Amino acid sequence: MATGDQADIFARLKALMPRGWFGDNSPLLDAILQGCANALAAVYLAYSYLLLQTRIQTSSDGWLDLSAADHFGEQGLPRKVSEADASYRNRILVNIIRERGTRNAVTKVLTDLTGRAPTIVEPQRPSDTGAYGGPMIGYGSAGAYGSMSLNYQAFVTAYRPIGSGIPYVAGYGCSTGGYSQASQAEYAPYASMQNSVSDADIYAAIDSVRPAGTIIWTRITS
Repeated sequence: MATGDQADIFARLKALMPRGWFGDNSPLLDAILQGCANALAAVYLAYSYLLLQTRIQTSSDGWLDLSAADHFGEQGLPRKVSEADASYRNRILVNIIRERGTRNAVTKVLTDLTGRAPTIVEPQRPSDTGAYGGPMIGYGSAGAYGSMSLNYQAFVTAYRPIGSGIPYVAGYGCSTGGYSQASQAEYAPYASMQNSVSDADIYAAIDSVRPAGTIIWTRITS
């Protein structure tokens, strides 16, 4: 017997019955009380479940999706395909306190998303472009062109994640692939690929942390 289950509530109700009104054996009363206990146990179960949904740390199912929508907007941090509650909850908590508005924020969010650090060039940052007579520059080999006219702008090269593809399925045109055989070949949707991160996810990640009033020119490559 656990707190709030049917047996617990039945015992509580039975203890509230006036003494002397019923004998030791009261099947009709017990049947009525068991019916009430069954309904109240369902209410208590729903209450206990809803109580957990009031905090991100304990919420689950669709309530986690609602929490993400409340904090980041409907498309701000969607659940990945077949993503478990524990993994999604961790991503929500990480993004709530994520660093924003800095160069490091762009690097961190893309590294977390794709597993690969981006290349960032700020045209007005000597450490990126080098300077005449200074280090960090080599024509055609290192550094980048700088410009004092590109205020509040940066150029980001983001890299798609190195995915593991679809398990047990050979690549297109691969000689090892055969229908219904080992290393089989098949038509499969893009969503079935493991660790799939779309280009739209990358753009959205950058936009979520970039400083207000800036332009981030983005190139995505594999």
